[in-house]
Amino acid sequence: MNPKNPTSPANRPDPAGLANLPTDAELAAGLRTTIGRLVKLLRRETRNDAQLSLTERATLGLLYPDNRLAPSDIARIEKVTTQSMSQVINQLAELTYIERTPSGDDKRKVLLSLTPAGRSYVEQLRQDKQEWLAAALQEKTTPQEKATLAAALAIINKLIDE
Repeated sequence: MNPKNPTSPANRPDPAGLANLPTDAELAAGLRTTIGRLVKLLRRETRNDAQLSLTERATLGLLYPDNRLAPSDIARIEKVTTQSMSQVINQLAELTYIERTPSGDDKRKVLLSLTPAGRSYVEQLRQDKQEWLAAALQEKTTPQEKATLAAALAIINKLIDE
């Protein structure tokens, strides 16, 4: 309290509790950590019958549902070497999850796309994650907490939408 200056911020009421909010940097660190933990938990809690690596699963996700990408583009997006991506592609092709087709523009290039089996695999993984998360929400949250999460989801989407 500052008796010399009654309009000082220290003397103003804070009915919304805004004075105790974390800084932007603290909030960013908390969001990054929490979202990262959620992603890891979803990966752990869903089955991975084919024992695919994270890069293999990410590659399938990039091709879903009907994308056609060159191996070099996927390697760049996933930040792996083209040699590593070659191994990923060979493994996914062996499992019949992806197919290679010649590029219409340059016959030396190949484009990758999902096979019906690959599309089905991605859809099943996504469904498993959604079902696990829905069950966790039902089991562990109140209606008020769900409303708060819905509001937070809108804010998170606002942050990432371009």
